[in-house]
Amino acid sequence: NGPRGPEPLAPWNVLCYYAEEISLRVPLQVVTTPISNWSEKILEKLHIPNIMAQDVPNLPPDYYTCQFHTNKLERFLGHENKDTFFKTTQRHQILYEILARTPYGSLKRGEVGIGRLVSEHVLTASSTSYLNITLTDTLIIQILHHYWARWACWRKYQPLDHIREYFGEKIALYFAWLGFYTGWLLPAAVVGFIIFLFGIWLMVTDVAAEELCSSGNAFVMCPLCNICSYWNLSSICYTYKAGLLFDNGGTVFFSIFMSLWAVTFLEYWKRTSSILSHRWDCSEFEEIEERPRPEFTALAPMTVRNPVTGAEEPYFPETQRLSRTITGNMVIILMIAIVLIFLIAIILYRTILSIIIYRSQNRAFSPLILHFLLLEMHRTQTKYENAFILKVFIFQFVNFYSSPVYIAFFKGRFVGYPGNYNTLLGIRNEDCGASGCLIELAQELLVIMVGKQVISNIQEFVLPKLKPAPSQELIDEPDGQPDLSPWEANYQLLVCEGLFDEYLEMVLQFGFITIFVAACPLAPFFALINNWVEVRLDAQKFVCEYRRPVVERAQDIGIWLTILKFISYLAVISNAFLISFTSDFLPRLYYRYTTGSMRGYINFTLSVAPANFTQSYMTCRYRGLRDDKGQPTQDYYHLLAIRLSFVIIFEHVVLLIGRIIDWMVPDIPEEVEIKIKREHYMAKEALAENQSPPSLLWLLFI
Repeated sequence: NGPRGPEPLAPWNVLCYYAEEISLRVPLQVVTTPISNWSEKILEKLHIPNIMAQDVPNLPPDYYTCQFHTNKLERFLGHENKDTFFKTTQRHQILYEILARTPYGSLKRGEVGIGRLVSEHVLTASSTSYLNITLTDTLIIQILHHYWARWACWRKYQPLDHIREYFGEKIALYFAWLGFYTGWLLPAAVVGFIIFLFGIWLMVTDVAAEELCSSGNAFVMCPLCNICSYWNLSSICYTYKAGLLFDNGGTVFFSIFMSLWAVTFLEYWKRTSSILSHRWDCSEFEEIEERPRPEFTALAPMTVRNPVTGAEEPYFPETQRLSRTITGNMVIILMIAIVLIFLIAIILYRTILSIIIYRSQNRAFSPLILHFLLLEMHRTQTKYENAFILKVFIFQFVNFYSSPVYIAFFKGRFVGYPGNYNTLLGIRNEDCGASGCLIELAQELLVIMVGKQVISNIQEFVLPKLKPAPSQELIDEPDGQPDLSPWEANYQLLVCEGLFDEYLEMVLQFGFITIFVAACPLAPFFALINNWVEVRLDAQKFVCEYRRPVVERAQDIGIWLTILKFISYLAVISNAFLISFTSDFLPRLYYRYTTGSMRGYINFTLSVAPANFTQSYMTCRYRGLRDDKGQPTQDYYHLLAIRLSFVIIFEHVVLLIGRIIDWMVPDIPEEVEIKIKREHYMAKEALAENQSPPSLLWLLFI
């Protein structure tokens, strides 16, 4: 059961059989077109020196490829050398395919595959990814360490082709997306910083702020809670001015900018993803090449013909899967209900907020979700992982965003007015602080974008160094020799737990900088700084601290792209309501339009408490547009109509422009479409029974 053992090498005939079985793609011809990325092209057009470029040695060549067929071996590039024809990552995929589909017990109970043996602790690890480590592998890992995983490379491009060559397409696509996202944060951070500087200028020149600060005892405010005392509005002079940093006309422009930025970012990522998936031979992976999961194959009651490939494949009837899916979804409903119960507790008892949220993390629920995902019987690993990601993300979405959503849209909305306060379970509803809810939301986002991210990065840097290595007894050297084989040295590193936590951290961050950006224009700036650090932290973990994971193929970033699209649409609606109902932008605009200046704005926003509230000659004020009886004034209804109209107009205009951007930016660049057509033609020629020269039609096409 320990890690010691021989290093098995698959014979050539086994490699050929499984390469054809799992639809591996092999080279036909070298692609001579130089590889470049979007930022290189932009800097070249602007004639700006590219400080991010670096000459990484041994760049893996790009090939036109097609699916491997044993009987056409002589038509593939490099078929003469059996030792190098299949890449190391392809050999790993074949070995893992064999081990993953080998039964060790009852098929009816799904006792198949090395993955289950490891999960049941029969084996300590599966070592397919570091068997037969070659000189090429050693050279690539040295290149990755020198040109990628060092802090000195913080401003350099990532060597994505080398990452793919060593770790496989799935991990390479994650780092490609992370680098692309970080690069696109730069314009958002610059614009957000300019908006912040505009807020600083507004702090000094704002008429309403000067009116509040110089009011003295003119505005005596009603108590904010049952045990609070009266207070002067002038006491919040500094916090009111600080609120202008985030609550000003510039944030409206920035909200529109970020909504369109999110749409454009996703459209151009789809283009980049299509370029990479074609270059890395994964553009048809999910539709044609991906094999059914071993557990699905073992437990499927019947087989049907695949309409795409024509092959017989295991099949689970939809009626059987429906009941399993419903059972699995009940777990999510239960988890969300628990989080909502905690949210109510947060509203009532703010002092125990951190304890409740901290103890409701997904770690306690992940095994339960995995158990129900096994019941749902998803056909491929991609569908299985997408289902898992969606379920956990729904829970984490409610968990992480519940507090900001409460502050932004619910806190202070149902308070009532002096003498007629609303209560929940006998407790007076929580009101916004003296400076308003938007400044509270900005403070919450600053804590998340600065404090939480700094702590997270420190944990990512320190914790792997504190975790114990595997028990030394399992790798005991009988002759006392200290030198370990490469696979034994790899075994001593930490287990790579996948990419879910890495993606989740970044996608949640994407939500914070888009959904609530109207409250904190500096959020993209802090996200940019964090991600520069995150890229190198993750690189160091994968190169220096994690065992080499099982090489996995992927066509794109999976369901994370769908989640990002959902967040981008939600951000438009969220920012529309933030500007309309939480920000002071529209009340200020309405007052300036009706009076011609901002003089008297503070008095306009305050109402006088009803006579039955005060128990002495003193009168007090509170925020709201109500008369002396507590009823909404005409200005309240005018402003409400303006707010609702703004939401509708903002949402429609931004989404319309977003759809225009979607229409104008094709998902697949024209040069990639030409390469795909050329590759299909070359594959057809290579796999034809009788080799023939290229047709005149193709010569005209190229």
